[in-house]
Amino acid sequence: MTFLGIDLGTSEVKAMLVDESQRVLASDSVKLAIANPQPLWSEQSPDEWWHATLKAIDKVRSAAPDAFAALRGIGLSGQMHGAVLLDKHQRVLRPAILWNDTRAHAECVELEALVPQSRQITGNLAMPGFTAPKLLWLQKYEPAIRARVDKVLLPKDYIAFRLTGEFVSEMSDAAGTLWLDVAKRDWSDRMLSATGLSRAHMPRLVEGSQAGAALRPALATDWGLDHEVIVAGGAGDNAAAAVGIGAVAPGNAFISLGTSGVMFVANERFLPNPAQAVHAFCHALPQRWHQMSVMLSAAASLSWASRLTQTPVGDLAGLAQGVDPRRAPLFLPYLNGERTPHNNASASGVLVGLSNAGERAAIGYAVMEGVAFGLADGYAALAATGSRVETASFVGGGSRSRFWGELIASATGITLLRHANGDFGGAFGASRLARLAVSGEAVDAVCTVPPVAEAIVPNPELAEVLQPRLERFRRLYAALEPEFART
Repeated sequence: MTFLGIDLGTSEVKAMLVDESQRVLASDSVKLAIANPQPLWSEQSPDEWWHATLKAIDKVRSAAPDAFAALRGIGLSGQMHGAVLLDKHQRVLRPAILWNDTRAHAECVELEALVPQSRQITGNLAMPGFTAPKLLWLQKYEPAIRARVDKVLLPKDYIAFRLTGEFVSEMSDAAGTLWLDVAKRDWSDRMLSATGLSRAHMPRLVEGSQAGAALRPALATDWGLDHEVIVAGGAGDNAAAAVGIGAVAPGNAFISLGTSGVMFVANERFLPNPAQAVHAFCHALPQRWHQMSVMLSAAASLSWASRLTQTPVGDLAGLAQGVDPRRAPLFLPYLNGERTPHNNASASGVLVGLSNAGERAAIGYAVMEGVAFGLADGYAALAATGSRVETASFVGGGSRSRFWGELIASATGITLLRHANGDFGGAFGASRLARLAVSGEAVDAVCTVPPVAEAIVPNPELAEVLQPRLERFRRLYAALEPEFART
């Protein structure tokens, strides 16, 4: 048997074929375009997603035809929060409004006023990227389209609909809509009603590791398959990545140092902290939840410093290692605002303590340290709920820098695990969910942690140097917060 994982990202669709030994047999991707028709808007065409998905699958099928013929299950991972709107004829009404679209900021305030208990029900602050505020925005500004809405789907669930003909979602992605009662793992009638919707507008819910529906017979025939293929519930992108890296038991964690920075912790129960912008969502596995702290500019901050200093990113990271932290500037890494713990879209990047000596290396160091401090703030917000992390997988492009890993480990007190080469992202995690849906195996037997190549442990001497700088970092944000609001 083989299993297909499909990851619908913002920039590309990726398909990955995996066998029963969890070997990747073929993998390919197709790029996607993003439209920004107005400031703050971010949209994509669901039909383009579908055609790109078919193209990625065709590439995988061509690369491994015999293995593809043994396909038994498909799992889906996807960008969260997007709103795909269908009419009663199952036609797409408008481009999907994406997770990074912030037009519905005023509607977030309105939604929380309509349902004062929304944070208790959903476990999260109302943020403009989430799905529910988008429907309030449509009611105001596109009422003719809003009146025709018959179904609201998340991005990956639209692909599932095109694959199966059925409307199905799962808990981890649904938790990012603000329509889910996250503790009960069920749609909240009160949150739906606040946006003029009912359960009839929503897909049915399954767990991510359960069978959602079967592949359409016409597609199976087109792909040369003469047997049933199960499509699993799947997962939101970070929950799928957690399944891929083996972060499935309570306390398991990963830190992803990509364009943004994510700290993900698996939990055995619902542990919200909306006051500090912690995301508390269902995991993609039954009766498991997870928390995330999210910083918006992680590796993106070092890319910014690279452009500023006209120094390649790798060279700048190398120069930073020679800087004495006690003499370095401090950097607030809020180039795109910040989510956890501040939930402040007005926050901006700040360098404090510049001098005319060795600025290129010093700026590189300050930026890497500032990102480490941002992750430490995120971890503090998670710890406020009782979550404790001793070790975390270290993934994403920034994880290639051992020095950056040492800064993060020393600032947070968490030992970081770098894994042997391999792609353990959303597509791989989705393939594991497909396998679970088909085989019914135990989660722990399938969702194992990849081999560890290196453990980066906190450096006590460095931690002693960093602690007063972290305290100053926090005081600087508090002092500048009123100024951010003014600008």
